[in-house]
Amino acid sequence: MNITKENIDALNAVVRVDIVAEDYQEKVAELLTDYRKKADIPGFRKGQVPMGMIKKQYGKSIMIDEVNKLLQQSLNTFLAEEKINILGNPIPRMKEDFDWNAEVFSFEFELGLSPEFKIDLSEKNKIKQYNIVATDDLINEEVKNIQTRYGKKSPLDEATEHSNITGTFINEEKEINKKGTFLVNDLKGKKNEKKVIAAKVGDVIEFDTKGLFEDAHKLEHVLGVSHDATHDLEITVTFTVEEITKTEPADLDKELFGKLFADGSVTTIAELKEKIKEDAEKQFQQQGDQQLLNAITEYLVENTKFDLPSKFLHKWLATAGEKTLTTEEAVAEYKKSEKGLRYQLIEGKIMKDNDIKIDYAELVDYAKGFIRTQMAQFGNMNPEEKELDDIAGRILQNQEEAQKLQSQLISHKLLGFFKENINFKTKEVSYEDFIKEVYQ
Repeated sequence: MNITKENIDALNAVVRVDIVAEDYQEKVAELLTDYRKKADIPGFRKGQVPMGMIKKQYGKSIMIDEVNKLLQQSLNTFLAEEKINILGNPIPRMKEDFDWNAEVFSFEFELGLSPEFKIDLSEKNKIKQYNIVATDDLINEEVKNIQTRYGKKSPLDEATEHSNITGTFINEEKEINKKGTFLVNDLKGKKNEKKVIAAKVGDVIEFDTKGLFEDAHKLEHVLGVSHDATHDLEITVTFTVEEITKTEPADLDKELFGKLFADGSVTTIAELKEKIKEDAEKQFQQQGDQQLLNAITEYLVENTKFDLPSKFLHKWLATAGEKTLTTEEAVAEYKKSEKGLRYQLIEGKIMKDNDIKIDYAELVDYAKGFIRTQMAQFGNMNPEEKELDDIAGRILQNQEEAQKLQSQLISHKLLGFFKENINFKTKEVSYEDFIKEVYQ
């Protein structure tokens, strides 16, 4: 066997694999002997069929199958040993005059080569990092929300301006079917309030999600949609009224603090506000980190210049999926995926150059942390380690879930690296201003 590579240019190459009879004859003979032992052909005892008949019936198909296996194995080994970084998969060059009776089988594959490039993280103050703080207004509003949640509720026959309305939101297209509760005066605009005031249990009301609440993020909770999806959601939902109540706010006293914090960590209004501020800013930090990672991604893709073997990738995309694409469809698909591919290459280089890795033990610990957070939301604050190990093991057996967690862990590690190695322009903002600046 002989394998050679010819570079067409810096991003394209052709590999030629020549396979001769000596490369596959021994294996083919072994398989034919095995076939002869098992062959059950009328007129012959089992295992006594003449080898000539076996060769005539099975020889060529076994040889072709073995050559293809050998071809794939040898190509993969060659690429690995020569440390050739490719994009997509090798594309075979089809030969119209290919002859399976020839003494030498020659195969050619087109390769799209991964580009060489440098990444510059030294630019200062190009990327904005937000420090999101909880304002007094936000903290006071959350105190009111707590008083409402733990207040004494009584039923009403019809809705008033200060009623709590509970019901089910439905939109079949977006597969929304979610029970939620809101205050009538949380609604934005007189038009929406008029739809609800005087409503009774059983009434069905239509709402447009855009501009439905004074706080746009109320949609995230009542509809059960993601934070990012909330900002672009412009649909009509039906709302079926199921319960109408009024609430007498709970007193901010020892009894309420005990319900909220059984460990006694909060005993005063000042401590409650400090706890609200701390918890809110932890959540804000997560959103701020995600925005920062998005901004870094945009910056790196925009400012890290390199060429890609676009024509090769067009050709590869045309046949890579379950459905064969036309040239126009492949070009369109490439345009959609090019940005993601560029960042994937940048991310891989940063991880390689800075020895950023993850191992299975780290992935298990990360999964357990995720599980612990989820369990805490349902009141299980101290799960046993064995329980966490068992759940993490089951989750990581699911390839899709494992891939998702691995991707999140890589992003977490990269963000830590970026924070240590990039000098950001820091801006302190309220949550409201953060939303306006980033999403609006």
